[in-house]
This record gives sequence, C-alpha cells and structure tokens, in this order.
Amino acid sequence: MPSESTAGPPDDRQRGEVGLRKLLEANRTFDADTAILPTQPLSTLTRDRGAPAGGQPPTPPGNQQLVKRIGIAVGAVFAVGTAAYLADLALTSGEVPRGVVVAGVEVGGMDQAAADALLRAELGPRAEQPLPVQIGTAQETLVPADAGLAVDWDRTWDAVGGQPLNPVGRLVSLFGTREVPVTSTVDAAALDQQLDAYRVHDNPTVEGTVRFENGTPVAVAPVPGRVLDTEAARTTITERWAEGEQLLLPVADAPVSVRIDAVQTALRDIATPAVASPITLTGKDVRAELTTEQIAGALGFVPDGNGGLAPKIDHDAVIAALAPQLAPTEVEPEDATFAVGAGKPTVVPAVVGEKVDWPKVLEKLPALLVQPGERTAAADYQRIEPKLTTEAAHALGVNEMIGEFTTGGFSGPSGVNIRTVAAEVDGAVVKPGDTFSLNEHTGQRTAAEGYVESGIIDHGRPSTAVGGGISQFATTLYNAAYFAGMADAGHTEHSYYISRYPAAREATVFDGAIDLAFRNNSPHGVYIQAVATGSDITVRLWGTKTVSVESITGEKSKPTEPTEITLPKGDDCIASEGAPGFTISDTRVITDINTGAQVSRHTRTVKYDPIPVVKCE
Repeated sequence: MPSESTAGPPDDRQRGEVGLRKLLEANRTFDADTAILPTQPLSTLTRDRGAPAGGQPPTPPGNQQLVKRIGIAVGAVFAVGTAAYLADLALTSGEVPRGVVVAGVEVGGMDQAAADALLRAELGPRAEQPLPVQIGTAQETLVPADAGLAVDWDRTWDAVGGQPLNPVGRLVSLFGTREVPVTSTVDAAALDQQLDAYRVHDNPTVEGTVRFENGTPVAVAPVPGRVLDTEAARTTITERWAEGEQLLLPVADAPVSVRIDAVQTALRDIATPAVASPITLTGKDVRAELTTEQIAGALGFVPDGNGGLAPKIDHDAVIAALAPQLAPTEVEPEDATFAVGAGKPTVVPAVVGEKVDWPKVLEKLPALLVQPGERTAAADYQRIEPKLTTEAAHALGVNEMIGEFTTGGFSGPSGVNIRTVAAEVDGAVVKPGDTFSLNEHTGQRTAAEGYVESGIIDHGRPSTAVGGGISQFATTLYNAAYFAGMADAGHTEHSYYISRYPAAREATVFDGAIDLAFRNNSPHGVYIQAVATGSDITVRLWGTKTVSVESITGEKSKPTEPTEITLPKGDDCIASEGAPGFTISDTRVITDINTGAQVSRHTRTVKYDPIPVVKCE
C-alpha cells in the first residue's frame, strides 16, 4: 500500500510524535532523578539530628527534600504529558484514527475526506469484480453487485469512528492497526437467489429406507451428506466480499435420521411379508384382490422421528385398485321424487344407498400386510341416506298444480338447448323457504353437457353463443313461478322486447352473470315439471295451492326510434330490420285462495331499448 494513503499532513504528524517523545523522555528523567537516594545510613542521620520531645524521631531533612523533588517531578511529567496529549489531539483533528485498515485499505492518520475518496476508489469497483468462491471442494464465483451487495458508506464510517479520547488508546495506536470490516447494504432476495444457486454443490443426505424394485423390497442404506451452511455463508459473504479475496463458504454436515439397523428391521418385518401374497377383500359375493405388485406400489416408508422407519400406505392407490372390483356391490342413494300421472303427482320412493366404508377397510391394511398365510378380510359398508327421504317427500304436500306456463315458436339449435335445460330442471324439488337458482342448478352450460351454439342478444345486438336460446326456458319458468305465487329472488328482462314473450314479464339468463331465481315462500314443497316438444316448452309447478295470482299489463309509453348500424358482411354480421323501444309495466296481484283477501300487489316497470337496424354490406 503506498505510503501516501496512510500518512496525514507531515508537519502535524511530526509535531504530534515530538510531543509524545518528550512525554517519554520526561518519564525517563523522572526515573533517573528519583533513583538518587542518601548514601548515609538512616540511623546516622537520625542520631545527628536528635529526637524530638515525646520520643518521635524527626523527619530527616534529606527525606523531606526527596519527597519534594518527587512531587515536583510528577507534576512536571503530568504537565508535559497533558500538553503532549492535547497537542496530539489538536493536530489529529479531522483525521482518521491512526492504524485503521478498512477491507485491506490503510486509511489511518489520513484526512477523512481523502480517506473516503480512497476507500470509494478502492472498494467501489470490487462490487462489480468476480470473486473466487470455494464451497467444500467445489469452485464458484461471485459478483457482489449481482448478489445484491454494495458498501454502506455511512455505517462503515460509523464503525471506523472518530479520534480516541483515551490517552492509553492514543498511545497504543502508534504501534498497532485496527481492522474495520465493511458494512454492506444487502438485497435479501438477490442474495438468497445466489445462495440457492450454490446449493447445486450440496451432497444431500441419502436417507435410509426400503424401496421396491420390480416388486422386490430392497434396503437403502443411510448416507450422511454435506450441504452449504446457508446462514453462515450469508454472514461470510456480507462481511468479507469487499476484501476482494477468495471466500471460503462453510458447509455443514447433514446427518441421517434413520439408523441402518432400522432399515434392516423394516425390510425383514414389514416389507418382505407385505409382498409375500395378495390381499383379498370379500363383499356380497365379490372378491376384490390387491396384488403383490399393487401392494408394492402403494407401500412406502418414512422416518418415525426416533431413528426408525414407519410404513406409509398410499390410500388413494389402494382404493383405485379395489374400488372398481367392489363397485357392483354398492348401491347409489337416490332422493325421493314425484311422478305426474292422470293430473296428480305421486311420490317415487327414495333409495337408501350402501357404499364401501373405505376408512374402516383401510384400517385393516397394516395388520394384513404382515399377516402370514392367507390374507383375507371382509369389506365394510356404510348406509347412505338420501337427501330427500320417502317420508319427507310425502310430508311436502305436493298434490296439485299451482303454476303453469307455455311458450313456443323455437326450432333448430335453440330447440336443442331448450330441451337440454328442460331435462336438467325437470324433477327438481324446492323445499319450503329454499331458493331455486337456474344457474346453480344446471351449472355451466357448455358443449360437454349437450348445449350447442345458438342465438343470443349481446349488448343489444343479435349474436350467437353455446347455450343460446335458453332465455325462452327462463321466461317460461319465471312465469310458472309468477303464477304459483313464488317470491321473485332475482331476474333480468331482455334489453329489447321479443314479441313471443309477455311484456314486462320475461327473463334472460347468462352463465355466471345473469340468473333467474325464485324462493318458495309457501309452507309446502314445490316440484318442477318441465316438458319440451319440438316447438314449445311447458313448465308446471306442483305443490299445495294457497293463493290466486292476477297479472295486469299496462300500456306502452315513451316510444324510442331505432338507430341504423352498418357492419361488414360476414358471419359476425346478423341483419335486423329493427323495432322501436318503449316503456311498460306489469302489476302482480296475489290473493288468498280461501278468503279472497289481497296478500300483495307489486308493479314492475320495464324500459325496452329500440332494436337497431343492422345492415351487412
């Protein structure tokens, strides 16, 4: 390191050293003076002076002079030392403390501004320079800046500190050095990424276990590993990268958690007996077999936390192997429903299900795996009650039609979709207080469910989509629920009027966005019957009739004329002659069927937009 980088201003430094040398010389002078002692014996001096009254010997005149001389010498030394200390402190003001070395760069005694410039010139570029890194026997490199590292200059200078005030410390600084590590700023994410990249050199532990090769159990001996000690490596990198020298990153032993004798025990006592023969489950005249190959595929071992191995059975794999064989012995539960004949609904009894109780079956497996000889067990079954039992269906009071509506005039793809959704809804039962949602009941209406592409209204213009046309079914269902006195739980009219639907009493639907829903507000159950033909759809609601419903449709008002739109010819353009828009209202009046008293009266006003004239040119 050049001498210029370590020396302060020459005159100031020399004056400080002269002051300290004077202090040392004064000490040596004091030692020489105080070493002079009287050459005469003390008894002679005492005899010559005589003894004072009272028997106390007087202080010898020579000793009084010695004490005085010592006091004067000490005071002089202290004065000289203090002067030298103050002079040195004054002369080094604004300088880096003597002997300071930062990341190998000597800056002790330098002017602080010059030292800062030197450090920045020396250490700054090191962030961009590749460093050699050794991890065990592997060699790597590190570019500090790429690992998110840089010098934190403020905190580094805080660590250097100012001039020491302790005189001893200032004296010691003349003869030694003080290493000050660089303090770094760290991008934790970038450094973590760099450390993760070094993990490629890990020698991970090979845990002792038993595995199956072509159905044969094989012992795997445990082998300890050695891996990067991530936290210690992080400390080493952040504290030493600025030194510009090779970094030795620590590795740590990765001990095994399974003893070799435990591996042999698992092989002998569990794995080998497990694949000695198949396991058979019997159930209702059916024998389901778990082959030795399937056993080997489902059986594994994991550390038990105490140095041993515990068997782990893949239950899903076992069920996948046995379930198809036992499926004929199971009975699916079926809810009670209704059938309409001769104008009256009757209850179709529910079916109680019986399914394999897999948790109980799987509980038997560990014992069966180590059981010698023939390994057979009975399959367990559990009773599955239907959601709607026969007794509950009878109690719903579904015995007469309470609402009905029919629409027609469809064909082609729309007819396919209407018949498909009608088949899904037909037979639905809505219990008292429950809400029926068309979208929730059918789920997403896609090609996989049998729906096809048909006409829809998209932002007020004709278009097509899979499942199009079922708004006609929604309108039919809405009106059947309307006349049955059901509570409206949400519906949306078309943006413009379609003449085959009753004005202000119609509904549209769209997957996941627009729904049709009604709530069964009666004390009885409601059974939905949907019957579709090639050209019309009828929806009937069955239950117990308690109300009469009247619809009063108002006059059209506030007519609006259509606009004209011209679109390029093609599949995306569907021509339309257009129609005016208008506003209209509908009033539903509900009365008690027995007393004739009005139960409710509600008016709904609907504004239909004009149908634009669409020309394809």
